[in-house]
Amino acid sequence: MNAVHFGAGNIGRGFIGPMLSRSGYRVCFVGRNKQKISRLQEQGQYPLTLANENRDSYMINNVTALHLDHTEEVAHAIAEAEIVTTAVGISALDDISGTIARGIELRLCNSNLKPLHVIACENGINSSGRLKNSVYAHMKRSFQEMADISIAFPNVMIDRIVPVQQHKDPLEILVEPFSEWVIPREDLLEDHIEIEGAHYVDSLDPYLKRKLFTVNTGHCSAAYFGYLEGHTSIQEAMEEPGIRSLVRGVLEETGKVLVQLYGLDPQGHQNYIEKIMRRFMNPGLSDSVARVGRSPLRKLASKDRLVLPAMQAHKLGLKTPHLLSAIAAALFFDAPKDPEAQQLQQIIRTQGVREAIAGNLEIPKEHPLHALILAEYNKLCLRYPHMSGSGFAAMKHDLSGLSG
Repeated sequence: MNAVHFGAGNIGRGFIGPMLSRSGYRVCFVGRNKQKISRLQEQGQYPLTLANENRDSYMINNVTALHLDHTEEVAHAIAEAEIVTTAVGISALDDISGTIARGIELRLCNSNLKPLHVIACENGINSSGRLKNSVYAHMKRSFQEMADISIAFPNVMIDRIVPVQQHKDPLEILVEPFSEWVIPREDLLEDHIEIEGAHYVDSLDPYLKRKLFTVNTGHCSAAYFGYLEGHTSIQEAMEEPGIRSLVRGVLEETGKVLVQLYGLDPQGHQNYIEKIMRRFMNPGLSDSVARVGRSPLRKLASKDRLVLPAMQAHKLGLKTPHLLSAIAAALFFDAPKDPEAQQLQQIIRTQGVREAIAGNLEIPKEHPLHALILAEYNKLCLRYPHMSGSGFAAMKHDLSGLSG
């Protein structure tokens, strides 16, 4: 069986590739890094190590690679594949959609009507749906109608922490022991081949929101709280009792939302929270605050990990002081090498925090959470004056929002 995976980075080599390889697929990685592509072609394998006490290590076999610029070669690989996956980041899906469309067209022109699943393994809601829309935009209507019969784009949930890392062997990868790949059966074509180790479910939404509101929300909250305190890694930040307490508070608040929305067992979800906290504190990993906190505008979007649970909690009549504090902390994130962080600070400097909350977080000024977030932001300005190069300038415009 053949699999084409876009993205030869950490999640691709550390999670998706290994699961596909163990399931009997020959995995063709598609990427931009010429050194990694060349070594994958030459070696056909690479080492993976678990960040556990024993540092268990094993080889991922039956792999190869193609460069993304070699469009026709990649398209021909897609034409013969049983599955296509991605781990490139949501914002990069549009960049690969034309190549996937070309592969699908070749497939259909060759009368290959075997089921093909195209799965975007990205952090976000409706990632595969977004990819499908982008792919179909490159295809004629006649090809779209043919594709609807034999090609599916199921949305999935993936979860594994793979930090940025460097090794002598550029293919070597260190990953946490935990991993989860949830796939909804209702979105799969008949005669699909199950992936070994994947969790097949009837409905994806509870698992997707549980992960988004717990793993993603908690992880970036640790990053933003840690950044204010000057920590460089998540593990270092989580060693501080105050930050650990704040993150736990965030997860308990989002947990109440999940319990109400999906009828989760409260104790079962509390156990899940404890597992997530232990993952964040794994001493075998060193995940940078800059990586986890990067792209704050995306993470602060109305349908993402911070604002969405806060708004849903408000609708349910639940208070979320810890979560609102995390949102306020994210507004201070100004990592110099992060374009989104710099863009966010420019918005705050020129327009003020009120406008940033209303425009970028899409929380109207008249909404109760707007004033609460503004108040938290102003409190943090006073507590962290060293972080307030833009904060105090914005605070002058927004001081009326200070409460308590």
